Amino acid sequence: MEFVGYSVDTYCKETRMTDDHHAEELLKRALVEPGASAAVALKVGGLPLSEAVTVVFHGRRDLGTIQTYVARGSHGAGAALSPDDLLRVPCDLDLSEAEDREEAERLYAEQAAALRDALIGADTVLDIWRAPLADLAHAYVEIDTRLNLDVRLPAHRLLPTALVAKDRQIVVAPVCGARRLAEGRPPLGIACLQQDVARVYPLPDDPETCLEDFLALAADHARRMAGVLERQENSVARFLELSDFEETG
Repeated sequence: MEFVGYSVDTYCKETRMTDDHHAEELLKRALVEPGASAAVALKVGGLPLSEAVTVVFHGRRDLGTIQTYVARGSHGAGAALSPDDLLRVPCDLDLSEAEDREEAERLYAEQAAALRDALIGADTVLDIWRAPLADLAHAYVEIDTRLNLDVRLPAHRLLPTALVAKDRQIVVAPVCGARRLAEGRPPLGIACLQQDVARVYPLPDDPETCLEDFLALAADHARRMAGVLERQENSVARFLELSDFEETG
């Protein structure tokens, strides 16, 4: 692992906060009050799909937390990242049990390693999903590295990397549950989404089995929706006939 100190302009906006105004205010305060905050980064390279990402741990005294963000690419000491470069990942450091600096360093290393292992595992599994997705969806699969996807996933994103089969409108991405890193490696999964159908599968599960299940779920949903639309159309048609009758009468 490589830990890198960051300049004061490497501060982050929480992309999944429900109160956007609050997030913007926190960012402004971080920029104008740099003495009350600090950021440290962990570079993770050799990833099969993402190639390299940089984890930024950002702590502020007034927040009482050390929040975690992930950026695409490998960024060295003194690098400046804008808020739009950072993906909020709700797996935060917790050094509250440390009695001294040495203990804090040990906890920091353990928790950062847990997150690093999670990122490596998730990216490796996502790469394994790529070929089965192309085969079963009968579609070309792209690697999407945008921080903001066009769809809303059913869980928090872990990496700024997703598989997209545009012809089938299918998105597959690694996700995680919110957890303090002091509790160990966060719960991980692979989220599959097609329009308004979504399901999260455990990371170790077989990709082909998961995709077959998801495609069957999506097909069943499409049939149900077709039935709903047909009933709605019939209802409107009957209503118009009734209206025509009343007007004629």
